[in-house]
Amino acid sequence: MQPNREPRRLPELTAEETRRYGRHLILPEVGIEGQRRLKGAKVLLVGAGGLGSPLGLYLSAAGVGTLGICDFDRVDETNLHRQLLHSTSDVGRSKVESAHERIAAINPNVEVRRHELQLRAANIRELIRGYDLVADGSDNFATRYVVNDACVLEKIPLVWGAVFQFEGQASVFGLPGGPCYRCLYPDPPPPGAVPNCAEGGVLGVLPGIIGLIQANEVIKLILDKGEPLRGRLLLFDALGAQFREVRLSRDPNCPVCGDAPSITEPVDYEGYCEFQTEEADSASNGQEIDVAADNPYSIEVEELARRRGAGDGLQLLDVRMDQELAIAALDGAIHIPLQQLPQRFSELDKDAELAVICHHGPRSGSAVRFLLEQGFRLPRNVEGGIDEYSKRIDSNLPRY
Repeated sequence: MQPNREPRRLPELTAEETRRYGRHLILPEVGIEGQRRLKGAKVLLVGAGGLGSPLGLYLSAAGVGTLGICDFDRVDETNLHRQLLHSTSDVGRSKVESAHERIAAINPNVEVRRHELQLRAANIRELIRGYDLVADGSDNFATRYVVNDACVLEKIPLVWGAVFQFEGQASVFGLPGGPCYRCLYPDPPPPGAVPNCAEGGVLGVLPGIIGLIQANEVIKLILDKGEPLRGRLLLFDALGAQFREVRLSRDPNCPVCGDAPSITEPVDYEGYCEFQTEEADSASNGQEIDVAADNPYSIEVEELARRRGAGDGLQLLDVRMDQELAIAALDGAIHIPLQQLPQRFSELDKDAELAVICHHGPRSGSAVRFLLEQGFRLPRNVEGGIDEYSKRIDSNLPRY
């Protein structure tokens, strides 16, 4: 099934490209015309991380003529076990720049469009209009929803994938008669309710498997060959080495692709790791609670270190999981995983000043809002979490 764009004249192959793609050209399902389709295709990759890496590597090697790379993050050491677009020497660099350099080394015939920006409702539709297909390799719910909504509204097929720990999923949304992402998940879970890969971990090879499935779906759509994952959710269990499939149907009541849609523009969902705002949306005693920097419910790592050193009575609550605590921990912290906090908050002193820490900050922010609702006097979110503490205070504290 071809992407939903106006037909255009296919570019010719050069002699060098004919040699390069020779093993494609001898496939009846590809041939010269199919390779010209690949050369003429424009695909946007949302994310240059775990899923974006196999997508970028294999789509460029396959000869997709134009690849857009959208990411606003920088390469970190913790990325390297799964994000193979980047190497050790790229740590600290823009992921978009690193990905561009790697793709150019694989196939200089590919045009790489660099989009170093945060996808939001205000910019997503204009950005994707220049592409035939979108492959979503993002790692947070806010981006997944804004990308899905825009693809439905612009009638652009969306090749979607997700990974967590040892499990992966893939599907194709937005094809005629098929479902969209909201047909599967109408609304995102509350921020902090579901750990992301930074909090829950991911097996390094898993994004490679799911990303390659996405790349395969992209190529099939461009070639208009085979049966796409429309109306099918492919599930992979890495520990069991098992694939299974769940059938999906378009929901006529879907708020974005249904018969009477209520969403006519992409929607931003605040509070996720890539959608942080200055104001939190939770409330306590009728007042908004802000857990961002420079407010009474926030504490920076420098102040935390100073006050812990002074021994002035500030208590520290660590809401990470047990296995994270085994990697890196601060002495004297009270440990209650976020998932257990609703059952165990009575173990804490409501009148004590309490600093709450997690890996990067979202889970501790959720804990602070919960504690305020329970009447705690002054819980404070440690900005940047234990990762920021390691970077700015104690470099001997392992990062993960």
